[in-house]
Amino acid sequence: MNKRYSMIFTIAAVAVIGATLFGSTYTQTQIVGQSFDVSKIDIDVMDQIRAMGGLKLVMPKAFAETDCGALEASGRMVHNFDLTGESVELPIMGGKTYNAMTFNQQVPGPTLRVTQGDVVKMTLTIPTDEVTGHGNDMHAAQISAIPNYGAVMPGESKTFCFIAESAGVFKYHCSGVNLVGMDQHVLSGMYGITIVDPLDGYKKLMVEKTAFSGGKVVKDRTFLSPDALEFQLQYNQLYLTDEGNYDATKMFKHANTATVVNGFQFGYVPNETHNELILGDANKNIFVAQPWNSADLKQYQSQLLFVEAGQHVRIFIENQGNEPVFWHVVGEIIDRVVQGNRVQAAATETWLLGGSQNMIVDMVFDEPGVYAAVNHDYAAIYTGAATVFVVGDPFGLNAQLEVDPPVPSYAYLLGNPSDAIPPYSSQSIEHPKVNLHGLYTDERAAEIAAELGI
Repeated sequence: MNKRYSMIFTIAAVAVIGATLFGSTYTQTQIVGQSFDVSKIDIDVMDQIRAMGGLKLVMPKAFAETDCGALEASGRMVHNFDLTGESVELPIMGGKTYNAMTFNQQVPGPTLRVTQGDVVKMTLTIPTDEVTGHGNDMHAAQISAIPNYGAVMPGESKTFCFIAESAGVFKYHCSGVNLVGMDQHVLSGMYGITIVDPLDGYKKLMVEKTAFSGGKVVKDRTFLSPDALEFQLQYNQLYLTDEGNYDATKMFKHANTATVVNGFQFGYVPNETHNELILGDANKNIFVAQPWNSADLKQYQSQLLFVEAGQHVRIFIENQGNEPVFWHVVGEIIDRVVQGNRVQAAATETWLLGGSQNMIVDMVFDEPGVYAAVNHDYAAIYTGAATVFVVGDPFGLNAQLEVDPPVPSYAYLLGNPSDAIPPYSSQSIEHPKVNLHGLYTDERAAEIAAELGI
């Protein structure tokens, strides 16, 4: 196509697009530097364009199908995800409580797990006695915020549907569409995650070490099955008055009251049972901060995370808050970081997550011991963002408790906390035992205990 015809084609396209999108026609003054007279277009050129397929500008009703009826009849797997928005009192450190806003009376809200290409039918219901309306913003969806994420008022329900097209970890939270104070709702507890497993599954994990062979150091690569023992960790901040109410002034100043992991400050550290087993004294603390020691605290008693040495561990991590998370494990190296179903890093010490950003971490803990996963911002560590993994049998409890045959981790004896375990997929290694732990109301804790059979 020569220069003259190319120019005619370009100007004609602009004019057609303008008319289609804006319901108007371009004039000579609207096409800067060009004089455009439709009557002078070379008809032969336009015929040639038409013969090649022409410019067929069709404005689709939507980029993706979102009609619930059509999606439910599509033949795809459909997941119903029902949430309630409720304000409740929940505990914080120091024997105090705060006024939380929650999905399903828990912080974080329930985790949804689906496979890439599945349909999600999401319904938010607000009880009639709730003090305010709430919304639902789903980061795993690719749909218009208006009207899907609009406020749902007390006594009402709202449903929207979408296809989970992209694999990864995605935040959901109380929406700011037609709702004042989204910051208060989210930072008071209205958040959760959706895990979208890749359609073709997770990949094998390569761990690169070294070996000494033939008189020299050589690379030694080990490939582990994609099946993994899985955990979920969600980071956030609390901004509270002394009375336990949300403090927007502190939020604007980034002066948080507490840093929380899955809703807790220091929720995954030793408790009095661990003190007794390891030190022989329930009242002698192992860790520098153990605010949730007593079994009298029921679901709020702190719990440790237990894994086996040499085991493939997969951790789904979301930064739900205002502040960056510099994720690091003291004594270990992150073997792989995946974001958006793409490998971003391998063999790295620390990985930075901004607000509303996520990652999937794959790790192998090489030897028995105690390892702390932290937000390597010192203020965050000291205000609550420390999570303790215990690997293998570093304290010799197999012999002490006369466990025969010996178990490869204390998970077999004590279990892992329910709120740190995501729903299982076909590539999940089942936890050998689960204990009840989470920032749940008593009513919600009873429901979860019944679901887990504990």
